[in-house]
Amino acid sequence: MEMQTTRSVTLSLIERPRRLRRTEAIRRMVRETRLSVDQLVAPLFVVEGHGVRQEVPSMPGQYRLSIDELVREVRELHALGIPAVALFPALDESLKTPDGREALNPDGLYPRAIRAVKEAVPELLVITDVALDPYSSDGHDGIVRDGRILNDETVEILARMAVVQAQAGADIVAPSDMMDGRVGAIRQALDEAGFTEVAILSYTAKYASAFYGPFRDALDSAPRHRPGVPPDKTTYQMDPANAREALRELRLDLEEGADMVMVKPALPYLDVIYRVKQASDVPVAAYHVSGEYAMLKAAALNGWLDEKAAVLEALTAICRAGADVILTYFAKQVAQWLQK
Repeated sequence: MEMQTTRSVTLSLIERPRRLRRTEAIRRMVRETRLSVDQLVAPLFVVEGHGVRQEVPSMPGQYRLSIDELVREVRELHALGIPAVALFPALDESLKTPDGREALNPDGLYPRAIRAVKEAVPELLVITDVALDPYSSDGHDGIVRDGRILNDETVEILARMAVVQAQAGADIVAPSDMMDGRVGAIRQALDEAGFTEVAILSYTAKYASAFYGPFRDALDSAPRHRPGVPPDKTTYQMDPANAREALRELRLDLEEGADMVMVKPALPYLDVIYRVKQASDVPVAAYHVSGEYAMLKAAALNGWLDEKAAVLEALTAICRAGADVILTYFAKQVAQWLQK
């Protein structure tokens, strides 16, 4: 039996959205969101030593770098057009104390790394991390006493820490601790020390997320499991169930002088990025965190995803939600892809 030929049908449609999807040229011309290398910040881990390039097991393609290797890396990133790096120190356990005093050492690993990057590539922006967890023997972003994280005592140290980083050459200091009042205290300390042009990128909505595991592996900065130390960071990082609370944090950070604000993590919190963007009159950043990176990398390495397509789609989604700046461990790869 012969199959009956389908007759030609023309629907009477005023609007046909597919007209603007018909060719690659049309799709490029009407594209609403454009991911650019100008939006990218590359997070980097620095360690003591010379010639050290130690891969982080849970983050394939990411390394703990000694300062000489760090300088080599930032030169490559700058050549690709990436405008900024965010530095994170991985300290030897012997330097960690309950009060994180090594954070105030002007000759410590972190200030030396900042200076080396700025001397090697002065045009590259250096964003520094203002938090105690890399320096704390308790693994928390604040001082621990009697099972509690002390807010005001921590803020006093953070303000001094930001000044040390500014003295080393930081362009932007980024408090990631989520203590109350730290943006205002840091702004006052920087201004009083003469660093009025150093900007503050506040981790405004940093959630108590399960997606930070690989980062804590890289820095060995997880809370220590012992008596008197809180087992997690839920008393200062935000509850993942809350979105309106992010707008309260945003209001406070702006009132205290934040120049930029950030949501962390990114993909699980696209709605929060959108809300913050709508309410903010300063640039909004999003941190595409280590767990997000690790998931995509693992899937790609197993052949389950097209890495380039999936990464570009993910970062475009973050941009579409409202992020002006994206911190991502894929920064180098994306910069290379966008050049082709």
